[in-house]
Amino acid sequence: MRLLMIGGFLGAGKTTTIARLARGYLERGRKIGIVTNDQAAELVDTHFLRSQGFPVGEVAGACFCCQFNALTETLEQLDAQSLPDTVLTEPVGSCTDLVATVMEPLRALHGDRFDVGPFTVLLKPEHGLKILGARRRAGFSPKAQYIFLKQLEEADIIAVNKIDRLDEDARDELRQCLQDRYASKPVLFISARTGEGFDELASALESPSPAHASLMDVDYEVYAEGEAELGWLNARGVAQGASFELDELVRQLTRRLAVRLAGRQMEAAHVKILAESGPDVALANLVSSDSDAELSVASGVRVKRADVTINARVAGAPDILKGEVEATCREVAEALAITLPLESVHHFRPAPPVPTHRVGRDV
Repeated sequence: MRLLMIGGFLGAGKTTTIARLARGYLERGRKIGIVTNDQAAELVDTHFLRSQGFPVGEVAGACFCCQFNALTETLEQLDAQSLPDTVLTEPVGSCTDLVATVMEPLRALHGDRFDVGPFTVLLKPEHGLKILGARRRAGFSPKAQYIFLKQLEEADIIAVNKIDRLDEDARDELRQCLQDRYASKPVLFISARTGEGFDELASALESPSPAHASLMDVDYEVYAEGEAELGWLNARGVAQGASFELDELVRQLTRRLAVRLAGRQMEAAHVKILAESGPDVALANLVSSDSDAELSVASGVRVKRADVTINARVAGAPDILKGEVEATCREVAEALAITLPLESVHHFRPAPPVPTHRVGRDV
C-alpha cells in the first residue's frame, strides 16, 4: 500500500489538495483510501470527503504521532473494506515532527505492509508571507510560528498552495524566501482549486521517499506551548426553517464569525463550516484574519433542514471562542429566520504531544 502524507499548517488547503489528488488517481485506475486526523471528533474534512464518495477513515483524539496504533488500525480497516493501493493521509495542521514519529516508525515497524512516499508540506501563503516575508506582521506568537517553520523544515517536498490568489510579486517573494531558507528542498507552486501544478505534484509524489539520515531537533516544550495557544472547537447542530439557501447559511456563519473574531483580535488559523442536506453540500472557509470568508463549495439549493458542522482553530481562549460561535449561530438564525441550536460543542486547548514512537531520540 502506497502511503502519502500531505501536511501543512491549519488552512493550507490539505483537504482540497487531497480530494483533487484522489480524483486524479481514480481517473488513472488506482484504488484510493483517505485517513483524516483531528484532536476531536466531528471533523468537517471527514464529512466533506465522504460526501464526495471517497472511502475515509478518521483518527480522532490526538495527532497521528500520539495515535500511532490507531493510525495503523485505521489503515488495516481501509485495506479490508476497499483494498486501496494508495492512501492519502492528512495530519492535524498544528503538528510537526511527523517524519520522526510517524513516517520512520511506519517504515521500521511495518515496512512489509506500507510503501511510505515523500512527505509533502503545503505552504499557506496567507501566513507564509507574514512569517517568512519582509512584510512580517503580528498574528501568531513566536511559539506558534515555531511549529509552522518546523513543518517546512522536515518536508521532503514544499508545495506553495493557492497560487491562483497570488500576484507575481507575492509569488516571487515566497519563492525567494523559500530559496533562502530551504535551498535543498524541491518547491512546487500549485492551486488545489484550479489544478495548476498538480501534474508536477503527482509526479513528485511518485518518487521514492528520501532517506532521512538525520532528523531535525524539536523543542517539545515550545511545540506544546505553541499548540496550546490555539483554541480548538468542533460543533454540530441542525438548521431548520421554512426555506433557506444552504450556501447563504455557511457564508453568513463564516463571515459573521470572522467579524466577531476580528473584534476580539483573535487570529483565525482556520475556520471551516459545512452544511449538508441529503446529497447537497455547502462549505465555507476562513484561513486568516486578513482574508475574506470564502464559499469553497457551493450547492445552489434551498432547503428546509441541514446538518451543520463547525470546526474552528483560533489563537485565543477556547471559552471565548465557544461564546463567539454560539452568538454567531444565534445571530445568523435570526437573520435567516431559522433555528440553529448546537447539539454538541467540544472546545479545548490541545494537550502536549506525547508520541507513541520517535526515531532518533526520546522526547
